[in-house]
Amino acid sequence: MTPKEKNKTSKFLSLILRHKPEEIDLVLDNDGWANVDELLQKMVIGFEDLKEVVKTNEKKRFAFSDDFKKIRANQGHSIDVDLKLDPVIPPKFLFHGTAEKNIDSILVKGLLKQGRNYVHLSDDIETARNVGIRYGKPIILKVNTLNMYQEGYLFYLSKNGVWLTDFVPAGFIS
Repeated sequence: MTPKEKNKTSKFLSLILRHKPEEIDLVLDNDGWANVDELLQKMVIGFEDLKEVVKTNEKKRFAFSDDFKKIRANQGHSIDVDLKLDPVIPPKFLFHGTAEKNIDSILVKGLLKQGRNYVHLSDDIETARNVGIRYGKPIILKVNTLNMYQEGYLFYLSKNGVWLTDFVPAGFIS
C-alpha cells in the first residue's frame, strides 16, 4: 500500500467510523465498534492493509479490540456512541486550536461541540496549532481545565491522548 493509498484509506475510515457508517451500510454497535470482517468486505481491502493503516495513523485515530475482530475510532464522532470513558482529573491547563475568525464567537459562547460528541483539547501547544491551522490563521486558546474540573465539569482522556469535555465556558479561556 503506497503512502497515498494509506492516507486515502485512513480518511475514508475516519468518515465511516466517526461520522457516516451508512455510506457503506456498516453497522456500529452502541460503543462505536464495527465488525472487522464486515468492514473489510465493504471497503474491499485486506486485513494486513487495514492493520497497517491503524498502526501508522499519525493521530492514532483507530483501535482494534484485543482479538482484532472489532475496530472503532478513538474519538471525534459526530454520531451517538458510548466510548465508555471514565472521567479523569485534567492537568491545570489544556489547549485548543482554532482559526482567528472564530475568536469573537468563542469569547462570547465558549467552546462548543460543533456537531461532535465532545470539545477536543490537547496537552501541548503544537498539536493545538496544527488543529487551528487547518481552518485559517491559527489561534491557540489556553483553557483553565483544573478550575473547570473543580467547578464540576467532567473531562475524559481518549485512548489516543485527546482530552474531551462537553463544553468550555468562555470564562475559563485565555
